[in-house]
Amino acid sequence: MALEIERKFLLPAFPAALIEENVLKIEKEQLIEQTYLALHEDQELRVRKIVDLASGREEYTHTFKKGHGIAREEVEYAISEGLYEQMVAKHRAVPLIKKRTTAYWGDRVVEIDDYRQIDLLVLEAEFASVAEAENFEPPAWFGREISSDKQYSNKKVWADLQSR
Repeated sequence: MALEIERKFLLPAFPAALIEENVLKIEKEQLIEQTYLALHEDQELRVRKIVDLASGREEYTHTFKKGHGIAREEVEYAISEGLYEQMVAKHRAVPLIKKRTTAYWGDRVVEIDDYRQIDLLVLEAEFASVAEAENFEPPAWFGREISSDKQYSNKKVWADLQSR
């Protein structure tokens, strides 16, 4: 099982000026629809429909995650559109929808998630090791760190959407 090591930040505003100044270089933009199939303690199963906004290409994934905090176990693999549609239809859940902007900030890849159903903008930075993540000094424009704040986890935001 792969280990996903990331820190998350509550981005105060979309960094358009940094993009214009080439401080941030956009690699891709995607629209993600995310539905959870099962949640239990520190484990989750989810499916995603991911649309590349430049090409319109669609892909579908199934993911298992385990753990809390900056390092979690993760297994993700591609699934067919038909399998995705069956799982989503069976659960009849409201998908969490977000626009993801993947960009380079120097040599680091960052992902900016702009949530469509709520007012939330999150920046994620991934790392090769826990030590690298812990030693990373984020710039002020990243905003407040929310890596361990469960109220901002995707599964919590998704669960809240279901009760609206």
